[in-house]
Amino acid sequence: MLPPEPELLRLALPKGRMETGVFQLLADAGLGVRTSSRGYRPTLPLPGFETKILKPQSIVEMLHRGSRDLGFAGRDWVAEKGADLIEVLDTELDPVRIVAAAPRELLRNGQLPAGQWVVATEYEALTRSWLQEQDLNADIVRSYGATEVFPPEDADFIVDNAASGSTLVANGLQIFGDLMTSSTRLYANPQAMLHTAKRQRIEHVALLLNSVLEARRRVMVEMNVGSEDLERVVAVLPCMREPTVSRLHHGAGYAVKSAVPRTQLPELIPLLKLHGASDIVVSALSQIVA
Repeated sequence: MLPPEPELLRLALPKGRMETGVFQLLADAGLGVRTSSRGYRPTLPLPGFETKILKPQSIVEMLHRGSRDLGFAGRDWVAEKGADLIEVLDTELDPVRIVAAAPRELLRNGQLPAGQWVVATEYEALTRSWLQEQDLNADIVRSYGATEVFPPEDADFIVDNAASGSTLVANGLQIFGDLMTSSTRLYANPQAMLHTAKRQRIEHVALLLNSVLEARRRVMVEMNVGSEDLERVVAVLPCMREPTVSRLHHGAGYAVKSAVPRTQLPELIPLLKLHGASDIVVSALSQIVA
């Protein structure tokens, strides 16, 4: 008698603004999404997954209810809906702030004065909680996108997500309050994490995705170093554990390489030259598994 088929892990992928970044992250991890003839039910090159494309807000609800085991969603919508989920991984994609913004002429010393106001937002629960914390009186008007156009005729101020803040500025709005920060994250239903087979698949996916994220933060720096400069170069070279060092042909010094934080490159390259490194090569990394 054949053993029973393992239970499928039900994965939700985001549709809309998050889609491009998440699909690219999956592809870079070797998990390229293959769309089917039905469009909303793609497949992954891993056994044991049943995949569906949903709007991020719907993903949060389906994960909370348990009809989906794993999915990508914004931290803001998880907080807005009060969903009981386990954060598996922060992809750091689509970073935004949830902010309160008002027409500049309405503010006094950069703050909203006491009064009875009207606020437009898609984040009703977050806004209601924030108003209470700030001791502000305001009626909430539910918006369905393009929240920034509500003031001044249809609302006094707004609570909305902002990446660069340029859209707010273009509409004559000034930020006067911060509610939270958000990004696209991988969430799991708590019951799925208690299921041994599903937990293993979730951890497998998280490992692959995190290896890509770690590689995006670093680059491989390789260089040649004379024997007399080796210790000086190694002393200033950041690395994950220890740099890889090997002898050059005919004992003409050493080849040194290390995966270093990408953000440190502008200061690091001249510093390595100063300490005796030459023939410096910088290359991109695909995945790093520590």
